[in-house]
Amino acid sequence: MALYLKAAEILDKVERKEGAVKTLVYDSKFQNIKQLFALVCEAQKYSAVLQDIITATKLLKHTRLKMNLAKVLVYDLLIGQGLKCGGSWKAMMMKHRSRLQSELARMKVRKKVSRNQDLLPPSSRQSEGSQLPRYVRVNTLKTTVEDAIDYLKREGFMYHGQAGRMEDLKTLCGKTFIRDLHLPELLVFPPKIDFHDHFLYQAGHIILQDKASCLPAYLLNPPVGAQVLDACAAPGNKTSHLAAIMRNKGKLLAFDLDAKRLATMSTLLLRAGVTCQQLANQDFLKVDPESAEYSGVEYVLLDPSCSGSGMVCLQDGSSEPLDAGRLQALAGFQLRCLNHALRFPKLRRLVYSTCSIHTQENEEVLSACLKENRRFRLVPLLPSWPERGLAPLPQCLRASPASTLTHGFFVAVLERRAEGEEEEEEEGPEMPSPNSPPISAEPQVTSDDEVQEPVAMETQPETPMAKRKRKNKRKRKNKAVS
Repeated sequence: MALYLKAAEILDKVERKEGAVKTLVYDSKFQNIKQLFALVCEAQKYSAVLQDIITATKLLKHTRLKMNLAKVLVYDLLIGQGLKCGGSWKAMMMKHRSRLQSELARMKVRKKVSRNQDLLPPSSRQSEGSQLPRYVRVNTLKTTVEDAIDYLKREGFMYHGQAGRMEDLKTLCGKTFIRDLHLPELLVFPPKIDFHDHFLYQAGHIILQDKASCLPAYLLNPPVGAQVLDACAAPGNKTSHLAAIMRNKGKLLAFDLDAKRLATMSTLLLRAGVTCQQLANQDFLKVDPESAEYSGVEYVLLDPSCSGSGMVCLQDGSSEPLDAGRLQALAGFQLRCLNHALRFPKLRRLVYSTCSIHTQENEEVLSACLKENRRFRLVPLLPSWPERGLAPLPQCLRASPASTLTHGFFVAVLERRAEGEEEEEEEGPEMPSPNSPPISAEPQVTSDDEVQEPVAMETQPETPMAKRKRKNKRKRKNKAVS
């Protein structure tokens, strides 16, 4: 029974975005790692199918099981190689086996398929052959990129130098590896390479982190000795990256509301050799930016809770599609976090990132924020990056398996305008959102029946922005005359 309890626990953590499946499995110290990893991966792959069967048979009501525990048990009972437990739990599942098997058979008839794997969506079947490269970030708090490369070469790996184009990342095979073309401390290996049992990983010399997840800290780029705030920090890979960039000097304030995630993060940071951190089990939205404790904060990394729709493991139909209400609630939360983060009086630079592909959580949140915070502007990022933010925000970066060989991701950098700097000519980016209501940091009540009539141009009053522009224009003329 321990196998199923541990598998369900890992699926719960994946849903809470506490880490990647492989990392969580290997960190669990379970006796049979391969067996656990296979069960979690298969249950996740068939998640939508298993949930439909469990819901149709009302298994949770009859057994009082939780969903993820029910999924791993039903997977082994119907699709896997049989239940690997005995006693009362096996007796309970065998009692419901006939109903579960009948529902699986009905599902195949409805979809006109004969094999279990044919119940999976096409995107899931295709993704098996198009895995992402294995990215390894060298932890410069404990070693150098050159020393890590030399160590791997002595172990029989073949180093092919720095990549010159994105296609170089697609041709890796066997024990070959290259240095990434965008991030200098990132090494790239073929997808099948596993480092969880490797000395460099166990000793904290390398961090297993997707390339897109490395972008926020790299683009924030706080100087050595800075005061940096990581608003939603767990599980901690970005935090350790920030500490490496800061060379463990200065102060790194890291917040997370979940005490368990923070405890896991503390262990990760200890292994990575981070010493400049100050962890707080606290809701970032309740932090007072005006407090003297944060008077020196100049850099903020904000990676708030999101839908996780960019994670490759969640793009295979294994998770329920997000409804519009849930997406709007997430966007509202993200906007509150962003507005709150911009209140720190000495703030110079902020990175906003999500592992979401939804415009509502990315460009629309940024557009709404920029309208409320005219003191900040977007910074153009990495001109060579192949995927940009959607119009009118090309300064931002997007990432996806197809174009960047990473998980789906979004990153934007906001920078405080210089004292006396004129605001840009545009009134701020307008994001058309035909499928969603306007984002608000406060709860909204909207109605599809309400349609606001456009105001005729000749009767439209002068807006505050237009008035500000007129004053700025007059100031410029006065300066020219003087």
